[in-house]
Amino acid sequence: MNDTNNLTSLDHIADSLLRLCLVLSWLLLASLFVVASSVTRAGAEEVSCGGHDLIAEMARTNPAKLDALRKEAAETVNGKGLLWKIEKSGTQPSYLYGTMHLTDPRVLKLSDAAEAAYRGAGTVVIETDEVLDPKAPMKVMAETPELMMFMDGNTLDKIIPQDELETVRTALSERGISLAAVNRMQPWMLTSMLAMPACEFARKKEGAAFLDIKLAEDAKAQGKQIAGLETIKDQLGAMASLPTQFHIDGLIETLTLGSKLPDVFETMTVLYTQGDIGMIFPLMRSVSPDTTSGANYAEFEEKMVNARNRTMAERAVPIVAKGNAFIAVGALHLPGEQGLVSLLRSKGYTVTAD
Repeated sequence: MNDTNNLTSLDHIADSLLRLCLVLSWLLLASLFVVASSVTRAGAEEVSCGGHDLIAEMARTNPAKLDALRKEAAETVNGKGLLWKIEKSGTQPSYLYGTMHLTDPRVLKLSDAAEAAYRGAGTVVIETDEVLDPKAPMKVMAETPELMMFMDGNTLDKIIPQDELETVRTALSERGISLAAVNRMQPWMLTSMLAMPACEFARKKEGAAFLDIKLAEDAKAQGKQIAGLETIKDQLGAMASLPTQFHIDGLIETLTLGSKLPDVFETMTVLYTQGDIGMIFPLMRSVSPDTTSGANYAEFEEKMVNARNRTMAERAVPIVAKGNAFIAVGALHLPGEQGLVSLLRSKGYTVTAD
């Protein structure tokens, strides 16, 4: 298969890639808690997830298309940069930092400026500080099991199209999981497991912390104050509020992507390390030109991105008002007219890329 066909093979995964970009910071972790007893240690020794950079590939095979994507990215408000300084007269500056919820060493390494802002902060804020409590996801599950599990007798093997079931079983088996062990999970829980390259899954299973948790754990060990902008229940409720069929379609699209997942994650990682956050959505749309699910994506974007951004901005204000905070949230919550940078500016703060 040549380079052009490699790119074309990604075309029918539509907005599932956008969902992968924005997967909640703790969902993969919660999934591991739920299925830990059924997961083997196979593959834990892997260090790299492999994959190749689709941007570099496009530069060789279709430079005109890449130029168009870069132009679109350049038009994204606040689309460049990971570290943003938040200022208001009479208050110590705080910082907003975009994270990527992976254990990749390139992601874990902060820039010198970000490291200085983090080390100097008195309070470190992540999306939800409940991820620091291993019992928290299970507590939420016990209190509101319907957010994560089928409670009506339904099972995944009943709602997944029969011609896709064997693909699901195989994909799970590659991660040491049986379908029976996860059969009562909501489909988005399964997608969150299968969307992650097996090597990343193995690293998380072995206890490697993704960036947000590492920042919070290190800060806690240093005696800093830790805070969160959401609760696990907030995040779960948002995901569970989307139609079941939406999640089933996302699961099937993720499985369709298959061996290309490492390429997608590698490309997102490269863009992230370069601070090219505004480029991620245009790239994903370019490899997934299907427009049939636009209405579904609009609902997803409102509930999983925009509404959450508004909540996080509201809850960040009293923290920022005290000054000297380092707020670390998924990088794709930062750009755009309804991103956190714009929302904090609308609340009277000066927010500039640092």
